[in-house]
Amino acid sequence: MRWTVDSETGVLTDVLLCPPDHYRWIDTNSIAHSTLTNQVQFDADVAKAQYAGMVDALERAGVTCHFLTPDPEHPYQVYTRDSSQTTPWGPVLTQLRMPARRGEYAAVLDFHLKQDGFWRYATSGTCEGGDIHLIRPGLAVIGYSGVRTDLAGARQMAGWFEAEGWEVRLQPFPEHFLHLDVLFCMATDNLAVACIEALGEDFADWLTAHGIDRIEASYAEVMAMSCNLLSLGGNRVLSPAHSTRINDELRRRQVQVFDPPLEMFSLGGGSIHCLTMPLRREPLP
Repeated sequence: MRWTVDSETGVLTDVLLCPPDHYRWIDTNSIAHSTLTNQVQFDADVAKAQYAGMVDALERAGVTCHFLTPDPEHPYQVYTRDSSQTTPWGPVLTQLRMPARRGEYAAVLDFHLKQDGFWRYATSGTCEGGDIHLIRPGLAVIGYSGVRTDLAGARQMAGWFEAEGWEVRLQPFPEHFLHLDVLFCMATDNLAVACIEALGEDFADWLTAHGIDRIEASYAEVMAMSCNLLSLGGNRVLSPAHSTRINDELRRRQVQVFDPPLEMFSLGGGSIHCLTMPLRREPLP
């Protein structure tokens, strides 16, 4: 198939996005709930400008951007990470849990059926892309809390990978955190940003056993979506500008950081990893 991804950190060549034409904050997660409760002012013009800055950073990094057709019924369609998952064998249409987001499948279906179609369709429980991390060829972790991805959905997705010879860890986490990519993202081939306080020492030991170092993210950083970054491959990452400490630590480790401001999106409960679904990465050795 045209679109294949075998890791979180191979050089990113193509990404699936959705313009924020209809984006606004809706009460579908704990971060957005806090934002709305505190009566923070949403600014659509600022959101569009920040999104354009992210697209510009991707293009400057050599990534070709592809766009879904935005639907006015689905303001969180911008978070393209959740409605599909690209695998080494092609895209999977995932199963969204929240009624406010289920209709997002239509634009994803339209996009992929005009090309090669799908490798699999999720049918058991619910499973969203923000919980699926293809760490490297042959190794993945799928998170589940029951709020978005549940155990049945995680097991179905894991089973498809295991049938192809992959090792897959199923990782529970507290429902408060929405998706695993709020707590954990790969930055480079052997470096992750992770909140071990929430994920536990057993998860930390598992990372270490697989040769993955980590930058620790605090609870406050997690709730500001500072852990939610996108590896561009080649020792480069895209990370929100407000993640100052984590970005400084990445740079200290010789990682090149592209850091556009994205507060209008992080206040809604999503950031760079949530806003992007890689369509193609160069295969890792």
